[in-house]
Amino acid sequence: MKHSLPMMTALTLALTAPAAQAQVEIQWWHAMGGRLGELIDEIAANFNASQSDYAVRPSFRGTYAEAMNGAIAAFRAGEQPHIVQVFEVGTGTMMAAEGAIYPLHQLMADNNVPFDPAAYLPAVVGYYTDPEGNMLSFPFNSSTPILYYNRDVFTAAGLNPDQPPRTWAEMEAMSRQIVTSGAATCGFTTRWPSWVHLENFLAWHNLPLGTQQNGFAGFDTELVLNQHEPLIRHWDNMARWQSEGLFSWAGGGPGPDAGPKFYSGECAMMLESSAGRAGVLSNATFSVGYGMQPYYDDVAGAPQNTIIGGATLWVLTGHEDAEYTGVARFFEFLSSPENQAWWHQNTGYLPITQASFDLTASQGYYAANPGADISIVQMNLNPPTENSRGLRFGNFVQIRDIISEEMEAMIMGTKTGQEAADAIVARGNDLLREFESAMQ
Repeated sequence: MKHSLPMMTALTLALTAPAAQAQVEIQWWHAMGGRLGELIDEIAANFNASQSDYAVRPSFRGTYAEAMNGAIAAFRAGEQPHIVQVFEVGTGTMMAAEGAIYPLHQLMADNNVPFDPAAYLPAVVGYYTDPEGNMLSFPFNSSTPILYYNRDVFTAAGLNPDQPPRTWAEMEAMSRQIVTSGAATCGFTTRWPSWVHLENFLAWHNLPLGTQQNGFAGFDTELVLNQHEPLIRHWDNMARWQSEGLFSWAGGGPGPDAGPKFYSGECAMMLESSAGRAGVLSNATFSVGYGMQPYYDDVAGAPQNTIIGGATLWVLTGHEDAEYTGVARFFEFLSSPENQAWWHQNTGYLPITQASFDLTASQGYYAANPGADISIVQMNLNPPTENSRGLRFGNFVQIRDIISEEMEAMIMGTKTGQEAADAIVARGNDLLREFESAMQ
């Protein structure tokens, strides 16, 4: 019994002492699996360890489309997360969800957290701002398409491994030399055909995909891609190159067969996201080279700048003020040059601030990893125009499916480039009108 008093005293103190203040939890839904998902967990853990007031809880929610649609459904049920990662083609849909979105610029101002849009690369800022220049979502993972090539095949074909093709004419000539020499059975393949050979193609040549500043200026936009001779010429060339064995179609959507064609040495070159760098280096058994996206040098204004893919972090309404303070602090943490540089160097996504780019350069990363800065050079080649700022079309996820279908028909020879483009415009404009009607 001699221990009962101290035990009772300890129990009494435990019951009467002020309870430790619980951390405010912040739910973050994202669409990154595999290694990228592990890096997201690491980012959250680092933030959680940096302070004691907030705890960010990442949660993988499937593909980009699944994560966005899941968050919308959760909002309707009153069970929405604080943060959801949404891909760039979902921007128009998110912008239209008035009342459900807490704009980034307003979030940061309301919580007195420093945030300077001028610190971000212009091509990134432009995509995610409203017509008044206010940033709506937090840029997180941004990429742009670049050219990867097999330096060993170039050497075997008698080409200079330090000189990738700059223009589509050079792309054709080099592909022909590669195939004729027997160094590879295919010149090039591509991932993401809509993103690379339509959306970025037009931006790179300073041509509009649609009216109303590619949708930035209003929902009453219409697709006009079928009016551009360079695009139609390029699509007809792609079909011809496919029939001649210079190009190998790897499927619509993400172009799932492109990687295996490139890694096996079947195709000497591949157009792929700059964020694919880590995957390319881990799969390639040959020396990899990097180049910019080719262009047609007879088109005035080309090359202009490419546009980004990837995603941003959107904040949903319906939570307590204290929780939004935590969200703002988390974004401040993500914005630091050290964290941005770490994310860029570990993933291949763009360093979305000038400071993180400068830090990465000062650390010797680009000197040690030639070609890792091509995406930044390409996107900042010229100040973005109304044609190269990005896209903001409603229902564009569904429109991309249409683009894939029609491009595949064109590649396989059942439609000409013009017929495929005309069909995309007709079918796509119907979806744009549906979206506009739903917004009224």
